[in-house]
Amino acid sequence: MPKLKPISGEMNDVSEHYLFTSRLKLLIIMTKAYLNGCPLGKYRKQAIEENANQVFYHSLQWISESAALKEHALDTQTHALSSLEPSEENMFYKRVQLLAVMAKTIVRDRPMNKFRKKALADNLNKICETLVFTFKINEINFLKVA
Repeated sequence: MPKLKPISGEMNDVSEHYLFTSRLKLLIIMTKAYLNGCPLGKYRKQAIEENANQVFYHSLQWISESAALKEHALDTQTHALSSLEPSEENMFYKRVQLLAVMAKTIVRDRPMNKFRKKALADNLNKICETLVFTFKINEINFLKVA
């Protein structure tokens, strides 16, 4: 039986920015689900850790690229969040890094008291405000399965 493959012209190139925002949104959904009491299974823990690692290192890379672009006075329009002021953009990526670190602590079963949970929720809210990404956890019932 012949295999059907898409013609190379039909395939879209996936940009790093798209991958970064997709992984970040997934990480946000999984950490909000954790905060609302959804269980963490083996596969969800693995997904949280992988996405947290990727998001952390992409944000670290973009902070260093942003600093290099400022140093050389180059155009930053190709940067992921070019609509933000440089200080806001830097703060956004620092918040993303903090989210990644906090998500890794969830996976490693470190204790989360009410103050850490509040800090995680506040950080998530600030990131979501920047991304203009909203959802209601009640609409995502499938997360209770894993």
